[in-house]
Amino acid sequence: MRDIIRMIVVLAVMAACGGALLAGVKSGTAAKIEYQQLKFVKGPAIIGILEGCSNDPLVDRFKVKDGEVERGFYVGVFDGKADTVVFESFGKGFGGDIGVMVGVNLETDELLGMGVTTHAETPGLGSRAKDDPSFRAQFKGLSITEPFKVKPDGGQIDAVSGATITSRGVCAGVTDSSGFYSRLKPQIVEQARAFAK
Repeated sequence: MRDIIRMIVVLAVMAACGGALLAGVKSGTAAKIEYQQLKFVKGPAIIGILEGCSNDPLVDRFKVKDGEVERGFYVGVFDGKADTVVFESFGKGFGGDIGVMVGVNLETDELLGMGVTTHAETPGLGSRAKDDPSFRAQFKGLSITEPFKVKPDGGQIDAVSGATITSRGVCAGVTDSSGFYSRLKPQIVEQARAFAK
């Protein structure tokens, strides 16, 4: 009987030590993993939108609490002014959620650009929303305060051919971002000022 109790105690101690070790490794590498995800998943869209900025927007970033959600903002410095931010929103596409990065000029509320980060859309059709520069270019210069819709729904955006549902999802993501952008703009402007050169 003592052997069974001893074996249970040894197994419990080993499990606790293993769990503590795994928790330590996770917390010790969390920041590095977050940066790698940022660099390789969101980074290409952020850098594409903020092309020509004089800073590294992957480093110059901050978070703002929006109710229960913490939203990340990436700052672009142009001509010494930190007047542009990029942030992520999501829309519902054909294959699931579509991650959309939106770049906004804080002084004019105009879109500097838009990029798709994550999606599960059909390869060769819906996936073109991420890779088609003419689709992304349609958003540049539009006001973030206006709703975004594809032309078949009475909007201003030409849908990607054969991928209207995906295009609607991208438009929904950009439109969704306008809600929290308007709500959080005072905090965004205040935090972005800290990055002015």
